[in-house]
Amino acid sequence: MSGSIAEFDLCGIADRIRTREITSEDVVRTAIHRAEQLQPTLNAFIQLEAEDALEAARSIDARIATGEPVGPLAGVPLAHKDMYYREGKVTTCGSKIRADFVADRTSTALARLEEAGAIYLGGLNMSEFAVGPIGNNVHYGDCHNPWNPEHAPGGSSSGSGASVAARIVYGALGSDTGGSIRIPAAMSGVVGFKPTQNRVSRYGLMPLSFSFDCGGPLTRTVRDAARIMDVIAGHDPKDPTTSRRPIDAYEDACGASVTDLRIGIPTRYFFDDLDPDVAVALEVAQEVFRDRGVALVPVDVPDHDHINLIWAAALSAEAATIHRKWLRERPGDYGPMVRRRIEFGLYQPATRYLEAMTLREKYLREYVATAFADCDVLLTPTMPVPAPRLADVDVSDGKGMTELVIAVSRNTRPISYLGLPALSVPCGFTAANLPAAFQLIGRPFAEAQLCTLGHAFQQATDWHARVPPIARNL
Repeated sequence: MSGSIAEFDLCGIADRIRTREITSEDVVRTAIHRAEQLQPTLNAFIQLEAEDALEAARSIDARIATGEPVGPLAGVPLAHKDMYYREGKVTTCGSKIRADFVADRTSTALARLEEAGAIYLGGLNMSEFAVGPIGNNVHYGDCHNPWNPEHAPGGSSSGSGASVAARIVYGALGSDTGGSIRIPAAMSGVVGFKPTQNRVSRYGLMPLSFSFDCGGPLTRTVRDAARIMDVIAGHDPKDPTTSRRPIDAYEDACGASVTDLRIGIPTRYFFDDLDPDVAVALEVAQEVFRDRGVALVPVDVPDHDHINLIWAAALSAEAATIHRKWLRERPGDYGPMVRRRIEFGLYQPATRYLEAMTLREKYLREYVATAFADCDVLLTPTMPVPAPRLADVDVSDGKGMTELVIAVSRNTRPISYLGLPALSVPCGFTAANLPAAFQLIGRPFAEAQLCTLGHAFQQATDWHARVPPIARNL
């Protein structure tokens, strides 16, 4: 890939398009070529909108040529999890039920990206209705891991992680309800940014859970993710749940000093039952931070068992409420695993759901007071295990599948319940050449600190620059 358009990251390619060193049309043509060449192997796209993307690229090039001001993402091809609505366009949500659904609105996140000049390349593969952390889909076919196509790419934002890792697009939006941005980022070896709950508008995003859904970017670098966050974050009148708190300058936070920051290393739960190769990668990552002058301190964290139980009860109850009509009228149009997991919510008592919602603020206060008492940010493995083989995934949702889902998402679920921001950053590989990653977890609205620390790590390492073998020489 040396010298090719695809080797640049999002910020690098955007800067070159703006200065006319490269045209957006050439960049988009390269992205289309890579998407088409890798689709038989990765199955990352549900729909590729090549001609529309090229037309948009030519328009951006013309604006730049006449000196018209353009946005910070002008001319950059992105693709997104196929659950962000675009008015007049089909949005499948990875499902058979919505295979022909034409949206009557455009999501605020996509509208803001378009206003910033980004090019929409297509809708990406995903777990059906965003249910499941593995990335399998019985309707559109499984998405595959770019580092080893026999392995899962992570879900539910599977195509988002795979397409960014394979250098098809420079960034992608995903959604995270229990880890669905961070898990595919970790499995595919890219950056995944889950912001504070309600930091990014959910208007025009197909819901899974009213209380826990969260949109955010997957990119090659932390700085790339920060630039996208600068565009999509902030209050939206169309989504009254979005915070009115002013946003920080996330890209500006990349490059700030880290020497006064303290990273907390939890003494229990997050590091339990680690794969040995993942454990080594996390130890090396901690040393990188120490070498940069960051203080690492052991910290206690509250018990997670009850948090995980009531998160699962609340999520399934909300999902069942959203899907109740389809479960009654079209039960056979769900994949068996997805239907079983959503149906579980029909049997949750109202008392358990209300308990989960009532205790959320209490648990958050306790968590911040305890876990962040002596540190600014927590560092944990994003996942305790590497990406599983797709052949070992039981889509009928047998006992083995349940255990796998719990193992993959055990470190991400409690953070979603609490609504805290978290940033997954690649930090190495296993002996089988599968990515490992850590997540940085912050206080509410501490995204800028996560950007500062994540960027500092990437300035000292090159894990994010590694390219999957199948993505080279295209």
